[in-house]
Amino acid sequence: MKQNKNVVLLILGLISAIGPFSIDMYLPAFDSIADDFSTSVEHVQLSLTSYFIGIALGQMVYGPLLDKYGRKTPLMVGLLIYMASSIFCVFVKNVDQLIALRFLQALGSCAGMVAARAMVQDYYDSKEAARVFSLLMLVIAISPILAPSIGAFLLSHLNWHYIFVSLFFIAAIILLLTKFLLPESYPGDRSMSLSPSSITHKFWDVFTNRIFITYCLVGSIAAAGLYAYLAGSSFIMQKIFGLSKSEYGLAFAFVASAMILATQLNRWLLKYWSSAQISRMANIWQSLIGILMVLVLAADALTFPIFIVLLFCYLMGHGFIFPNTSALALAPFKSLAGSASALLGSIQMGLGALASALVSVLHNNTAIPMLSVMCGCAVLSLLLHLYIANRI
Repeated sequence: MKQNKNVVLLILGLISAIGPFSIDMYLPAFDSIADDFSTSVEHVQLSLTSYFIGIALGQMVYGPLLDKYGRKTPLMVGLLIYMASSIFCVFVKNVDQLIALRFLQALGSCAGMVAARAMVQDYYDSKEAARVFSLLMLVIAISPILAPSIGAFLLSHLNWHYIFVSLFFIAAIILLLTKFLLPESYPGDRSMSLSPSSITHKFWDVFTNRIFITYCLVGSIAAAGLYAYLAGSSFIMQKIFGLSKSEYGLAFAFVASAMILATQLNRWLLKYWSSAQISRMANIWQSLIGILMVLVLAADALTFPIFIVLLFCYLMGHGFIFPNTSALALAPFKSLAGSASALLGSIQMGLGALASALVSVLHNNTAIPMLSVMCGCAVLSLLLHLYIANRI
């Protein structure tokens, strides 16, 4: 039984990781894609924004489907959509086609994100769920370490098209594992209506739950700072600090390792403190680091070593905030775990899309847009946490 649980956790981790791989693996290729299509890097960045928008919208579709038909069938349909769009990305003729297909690719990948969170709620209570989310976060955190390095390796030997070929095969492996090794955790409620009014009513029930909306917004606004980093890191590290593609992959991996450290510490801290206490302290930490980043930049003292250490510290805060706020937000729901998971992910990715778009729109060939958005997200999340969390 224990071995079966470990297999389930591994597959859930892989399902959760397909999103980060889709985001991080092609980041080193922004310059190459821009050169290929004779366009700007900020135009290519919109393919990242479209991916976030696709995830935000797609999760709202999968939530009710997961509650009605169980977890596995909608998940496998999503993986098939992802595989098809990944192959089409190989044959795009211009960057606008890539932007559109990244949206479709996101519609496929978000099935895994919703299903993984819902399945955790199927199996575990609130505190244990926070520990499991930490384990899943470990797999998700490893993805940004591996993905850019794999992407940089492919770029140094082949070209950026093979990144999407690789994503196709990764999804195919996950599809086979899901089909043959992942047990169904919830058979679904076939009597559940999928009429627009019924779905809207269920989402409204989730949205108006004070515990859900509080910790959903706290976690999502904090996470938006991460998406700002994803949107701007390639330009800053490669253009401003002059890193090569392989050096960028290594730097990206070092920063992402902060989340691995945080998630493992979080599992230990949960023995002594509650998820609410840990996430609040992490909010304070992340806000202080965000403010420090802006102050160092304003003082014209932002060297690369300082930059990379501050980013490490910032993402370490995210590693504490994400698993704890996710567990707290989803705790009130069992029968509507799919819808609650979908709404949580949709809000998170919607705010992530807004943050990444802001970095793109404010692009001025400096680090100001990315660091300002990161700082603003951290501070706003903290203020919300301090003001609202004490009132629920």
